[in-house]
Amino acid sequence: MEIKIKEVASVFKAPAPHMVGDGFRVHNFFPSGYEINMSPFFLMDYGSKIEFSARKEPRGVGVHPHRGFETVTIAYHGAVAHHDSSGNSGVIYPGDVQWMTAASGILHKEYHEQNYSLQGGPFQMVQLWVNLPAKFKMTKPKYQAIKQLDMANFNLPENGGKIEIIAGNYQHIQGNASTFTPIELYNARLNKGGKANFNFPANFNTGFMVIKGSIIVNSKETITADNFIYFKNEGTEINIEAPENSVVLILSGEPINEPIVQYGPFLMNTEAEINEAISDYNQGRFGYIEE
Repeated sequence: MEIKIKEVASVFKAPAPHMVGDGFRVHNFFPSGYEINMSPFFLMDYGSKIEFSARKEPRGVGVHPHRGFETVTIAYHGAVAHHDSSGNSGVIYPGDVQWMTAASGILHKEYHEQNYSLQGGPFQMVQLWVNLPAKFKMTKPKYQAIKQLDMANFNLPENGGKIEIIAGNYQHIQGNASTFTPIELYNARLNKGGKANFNFPANFNTGFMVIKGSIIVNSKETITADNFIYFKNEGTEINIEAPENSVVLILSGEPINEPIVQYGPFLMNTEAEINEAISDYNQGRFGYIEE
């Protein structure tokens, strides 16, 4: 059977950064940076590597609501603490992933972890917004905290590195996170000379974010750090090779073919549902959390 390569459609440079609160400098690749369809991934904020100075009062972003989607925070450098109106809290350290299903609605705040803030240092993270199908948008909020030590992984041959499977299935190894729609989400941590192959359905929206180093894609293009590779919705096979030690975030998922209406931190299907979210928030139905 002939193998059909999933070719690169575009390579996108990091858009101009902006601040979220005073603790997160991010490049929004989509939806505002580039008009691409990455459903079920609605948004990707990439915090390229930056040095934060030491500070006694932690930087961050204050209390804000979410409804209708999930946030996935993937840490590479730095540490983020969080609290929400359901009483959940925790710290996301380098290599960890926090998968938060906001769904019917919560209040949330995120800020630099105290010890990291006191010391300062490098900071690099990705946050994704993963859309939920209409039938799941009002389910109960939940968390999946995935520590790097506990993360499912596959060791590549010839000391090529490893694939950390956050969600989905790679080489018959199931990722830690449960998802509402088919999603493949991995960290490929490649040693110099390491190679990895991926197979995704042709209709899955697929993109690779080069976090560190560089990779050669399909034996053709060399893509360096801080660039996003967007693939065509045809073909199934992608192969990469690392000329140097590299880290790549792999995203692929089955699109959710439903209308989307976004208003700030609300991601719903209709204007009426947005108005309901605003009303519920104003009436305190998302709970309470101190600033």
